[in-house]
Amino acid sequence: MTQSLPQIRLLHPGHAPALLAFERENRAYFARSVPDRGDDFFTRFDERLRALLAEQEAGICYFHVLLGGEGEVLGRINLVDVADGGADLGYRIAERAAGRGLATWAVRELCHRAAGRYGLTHLRAATTLGNAASQAVLAKAGFAVVGETRLSGHPGLTYLCTLGEVPAPSP
Repeated sequence: MTQSLPQIRLLHPGHAPALLAFERENRAYFARSVPDRGDDFFTRFDERLRALLAEQEAGICYFHVLLGGEGEVLGRINLVDVADGGADLGYRIAERAAGRGLATWAVRELCHRAAGRYGLTHLRAATTLGNAASQAVLAKAGFAVVGETRLSGHPGLTYLCTLGEVPAPSP
């Protein structure tokens, strides 16, 4: 039996149950490398999802889910604050899917979509200093460190990627 390749899909309301399960299952894992979303995120998940979908409908943001062969959410990969030909990239990969090159593939794939489908010319990203895995993903996807920042009080790095210079995704 062959394992089907993951798919990146634009977020829609039908993803809500699987997306919430993904966030709950991976909360502690994510909190080891990125600031925790807090209890309010889970309590008000449906309300927050409606707001995100409204932003997406307005073209301010593009939210995506990374789906496995059974339709399970393996990750999120998003473009937020779309303006002036650029956007901020953010992503999260499930603990059970980490370490297999999935994040690198997804970031490269979304970079190509950002240029082709959304007409963007550049993407920005940021990581905490302690998130070496994310730093490696961004470097492999063609992002370069351009500065320092703070993410929820944690020191971090800022990155920039000029689209069109991104290595092609490979399955």
